[in-house]
Amino acid sequence: MGNLAARAVNLSVTRGSGAKQQTVLSDLNLQVETGEILAVLGASGAGKSTVVQLLYRFHDPQQGRLLVQGRDARDWPLDALRGRMAWVPQDVVLFGRSILENIRYGRLEATDEEVRQAAVDANAWEFIERFPEGWNTQVGERGVQLSGGQRQRIAIARAMLRDPKLLVLDEATSSLDPESEALVQSALETLMKGRTSLVIAHRLSTVRHADVIAFLHEGQIVELGSHDELMKLEGGRYRAFVQKQWNGTLTSQ
Repeated sequence: MGNLAARAVNLSVTRGSGAKQQTVLSDLNLQVETGEILAVLGASGAGKSTVVQLLYRFHDPQQGRLLVQGRDARDWPLDALRGRMAWVPQDVVLFGRSILENIRYGRLEATDEEVRQAAVDANAWEFIERFPEGWNTQVGERGVQLSGGQRQRIAIARAMLRDPKLLVLDEATSSLDPESEALVQSALETLMKGRTSLVIAHRLSTVRHADVIAFLHEGQIVELGSHDELMKLEGGRYRAFVQKQWNGTLTSQ
């Protein structure tokens, strides 16, 4: 399967009406190339998740254009647009069915062997085979029978099975303990390898090796570049973000 490139051109988004109208994104210029990893960072409320919502066309911009393979996103049929992407969010949606059925939801015609391989690649098979009923284990409504890390790995397996042209990771490791995060991060690295990816995150481990990092502040991109480039900016927001995470890690040890 090929890849999917996307570009936001002078894109602005507002919400609310009248005196309550608020600008969420303003003059956003972003581009993710085929095979590239683009990371979007920023404080809570900076507009990071709105970027994902625009990609999936939960919202359309009031100004500017979102181009997908050079074509305005509004000109794509919704099923064709979303069918080219896979989204791994922070709050994974699982159905009250078996593990097998939840993974296969990524591609309904997949064979059992393809589902199993996706689970292996997502570091999920090691816990699946420990259940007495294996992948026929019922996960419960919204996956309540699984831990947060297990739910994330099921979601990653589902995304792997989908083999998306554009992978969207939306704070996929933000609520995990260190051990679970390491397993999930390893699975994500496998999934992202050679794949066009948009990563929304606030942890350094998720974004450090991105090709391009965009730092959002109050709905605008204030810094754009690689990790090394942004770390050279005296007084830069990304640099302060990294140093804060490093200090937090050292403090916790």
